[in-house]
Amino acid sequence: MAVSLSVLFSFTLLFFHLLLAVQSDQGCHKTHNHHLRRSLQLRNSPEKCLRARPGEPFKIALFADLHFGEDAWTDWGPRQDVNSIRVMSAVLDAESPDFVIYLGDVITANNIPVANASSYWDQAISPTRTRGIPWASVFGNHDDAPFEWPLEWFSAPGIPQVRCPAANSSFSGDAGEEECSFRGTHRLQLMKDEIEQNALSYSSNGPKDLWPSISNYVLQVSSPQDAQSPLVYLYFLDSGGGSYPEVISNAQAEWFRRQSEKINPDLSIPELIFWHIPSKAYSGVAPWFGVRKPCVGSINKEKVASQEAEFGIMGLLEKRPSVKAVFVGHNHGLDWCCPHKKLWLCFARHTGYGGYGSWARGARIIEVSKQPSSIKSWIRMENGDVHSEVLLSS
Repeated sequence: MAVSLSVLFSFTLLFFHLLLAVQSDQGCHKTHNHHLRRSLQLRNSPEKCLRARPGEPFKIALFADLHFGEDAWTDWGPRQDVNSIRVMSAVLDAESPDFVIYLGDVITANNIPVANASSYWDQAISPTRTRGIPWASVFGNHDDAPFEWPLEWFSAPGIPQVRCPAANSSFSGDAGEEECSFRGTHRLQLMKDEIEQNALSYSSNGPKDLWPSISNYVLQVSSPQDAQSPLVYLYFLDSGGGSYPEVISNAQAEWFRRQSEKINPDLSIPELIFWHIPSKAYSGVAPWFGVRKPCVGSINKEKVASQEAEFGIMGLLEKRPSVKAVFVGHNHGLDWCCPHKKLWLCFARHTGYGGYGSWARGARIIEVSKQPSSIKSWIRMENGDVHSEVLLSS
C-alpha cells in the first residue's frame, strides 16, 4: 500500500508540473533552431505569440516585393520566381532566423490570369515553410488586384491560351474554366488559404470592422524563460492598394491605439511596426543624394512613393517612445533607415526578382536582444555580403 501511495504521489506531482508548464506556455509556442525542425502545432490563442531561444537574440528576416506570378504567361516570369526562391534560400541558410515576415507584394495579382492565385503565394512561402520557420505576412498594393490584360495579347496571333498554375492543372471542363477565369483573388481568400493550410503561419485577418483592409494584427515575442514576459511586440497593418486606396485609415490607427495602450500601457516593451507602402513621413526624412548620416543604407535610387493620405497613424507612433521603428517595402530602389523624431523609418531590401529594378537582391534582418537590451538591423545580400548595420534602440 505504501508503494502504491508513493507511485500515486509521484504521478500526481508529475501531472502538476506538466499542468504548470502547459499553462505557462498557453497561447505561445516556443521557437527553436530551424535545423531541429519546429513541431507543426496549430495555434490555440487568438493573441498569438512566439518564444525566443534561450541565450539567443530573436532574429527576423524581412522578404519584401517578391512579385511571384509576374508575367505568368511568359517564360521569363516563372524564371524570376525560381530566382526569388534562390534569394530567400540563401538568406535563410546564412542567417537562420527565428521568424520571417513577408512585407507585401508577395505576388503580382494583376499579372496572374487565374481566379486562384494562392498557388503562387504558396510558392513564395515555400523556402520558409520547408525549413520549419514560422512566418507572418502583410498585404501590399499588388497582392490583390483585377487582372490587367497585356497589350501583346492583342497582336496578330490573338489572345493565347490561359496558362493555369500547376496546382490547378488537373481541372477540366466547366470547373477548369471557372478556376482559370480572369477574376483575380481577393485579400480574404489569400489570407484564408495561408492560415488554413499552414500551421506555421502566424498571419491573421484582424478585426472585421477594419475591412476591406485585412492584415491588421499584433504578435508578441516572449522571453525564453516566461511566456508572459514580452520581449517585443510586432504590429502589422494593411496599407492598402490593389482593391482599395493606398492608405492606413483612421479606424486602423484607432485600433493600434487601443491595442497598444491595452497590452503595453507603461510603454516598457519595445514595439516594431510593419506595413508595405511608406507613409508621407518617409518623404520628409529621405536623403537627397546617396545615403548620408544620420541615415544608414546602400541605395537611394528613387523618390519615396508614399500612401495617398495620412490619417493619424504616424502621430500615434511618434508619441510612443516604445515604438522603435517602422519597416516598409514598395520602393525597390531604396533600402535606407533614417531617424524620424524618436523612432526610425526603414525600408526593407527588394528580395524578389519580380517587379521593377535591376539592383542586387537581398533582405533586411532585425535582431532583438534582451540582455543587453538592443534592436539592431542589417541587410544580407543574395551573394552573402552584409552591410548597413544600424542600432534602432537607444
